[in-house]
Amino acid sequence: MEDIPHEPPARAIQNGLVGVGTVLVFDGKGGVTRHAPDGDTPIVPTRGFKLISGNSKSPEFKAWLNAELGAFNADLLSVPSPRTRCTVLDDKAIVVLRVARPGAEPDDVGRQLLSLWIERGRVIIASELNIIDFLGLSKWEASHHAPVSPADLIARLGLRAADRLEPLVERLTDRLDEIEESLIAEDVSKARTRLAHLRRTLIGFRRLIWPQRDVLNTLEIEDLSFFTAKDRLRLREASARSARIGDELMALSERAVLVHEQITDNRAEQMNRTMLILAAVTVVFMPLTLLTGVLGMNVAGIPFAESAHAFWSVCVLLLLLALGIVWWMRGQRWL
Repeated sequence: MEDIPHEPPARAIQNGLVGVGTVLVFDGKGGVTRHAPDGDTPIVPTRGFKLISGNSKSPEFKAWLNAELGAFNADLLSVPSPRTRCTVLDDKAIVVLRVARPGAEPDDVGRQLLSLWIERGRVIIASELNIIDFLGLSKWEASHHAPVSPADLIARLGLRAADRLEPLVERLTDRLDEIEESLIAEDVSKARTRLAHLRRTLIGFRRLIWPQRDVLNTLEIEDLSFFTAKDRLRLREASARSARIGDELMALSERAVLVHEQITDNRAEQMNRTMLILAAVTVVFMPLTLLTGVLGMNVAGIPFAESAHAFWSVCVLLLLLALGIVWWMRGQRWL
C-alpha cells in the first residue's frame, strides 16, 4: 500500500509555517527576531513585516505555497525559472533573482535561484539558498540595522547578490591583465585561447547582472501601495550598484576586444615579417639560380669548362653577388 502523507498540524497550517525553514519578523525600526516554524503565530508590528522562507524543492513547502497563494502563483514562485524577472499582480509582486553560489569560480558561477513573493506586511522566499547566511542575519541582530520594509529587504538582497559577483569580476580583471602582460612579453602562444575563454565568461556574467538591474528598476517604478519614496530610493541605489558592476563588465569586454585586436595585429606583423624574410631570400637567390642555371647547361661553349679553378671562382662570384644584393636591399631599407 502507498504511504498516505500525514496532515500537518492545524496550528502550522493556520500560521502558514508548513515546510518553512526560516521565519523572521522585522519591526520596521531595524530590529529582527527569529521564530520557530511550528510555534505560535508571530505578532508583526504595524510598521514591520514578516519573512517566510523555505526550500523551493520541498514538497511540504510547495503544498503550503499552493494553499496560501494558489496553484498559479505557487508555480510562478517554486518552478525554476531560466531568467531573472519581476511580475506584478495587483498590489503584489513576484521577483526572481539569480545569485552566484558561495565560493564560485569565474568559470563556474553556479547560479542559484532566489524567488520572492512581496506583499504588504509579508515576504515569502522560495530558494535552496541558506537565507540566514545569505542575509547576514547575525550582523543585523547585533547592529540593530535590519531592513525596515519589504522593499529595503529586496534592495539588500540585490546588494548581496552584487557582493558575490564583485570578487569574481576582480579575478576576471586580473586574468585580462595577465593576458596583456603576456602580449607585452611577446608570448602569444596561449593568449588567444585564454582570451576567447575570458570573453565567453564575460558574456555569462553580463547575462547575470544586467537582468538584475532591470528587475530592480522595474520594481522601483511599479505602483505598489506599500512602497514609500524612501523604499524606491533604496531600490534605485541597489539598481545603481548592479549597473556599476555591469559597466565594469562592459569595460572589460571592450578591453578584451582591444586585446584581441592586438593579438591579431601581432599575428599579422609576425606573418608580414615571415613573408619579408621569404621575399628577401627569393630576391637574393633568384639571380644566383639564374647564373648557376646558365652555367649548368649541357651544351658546348660553356666558359671555363676546362679550368681547374672555375668552380671555386664561380662560388666566390655567387657569394659576392649575394652580399651585394643584401647590401643594396638594406640601402633601400627593405631589410
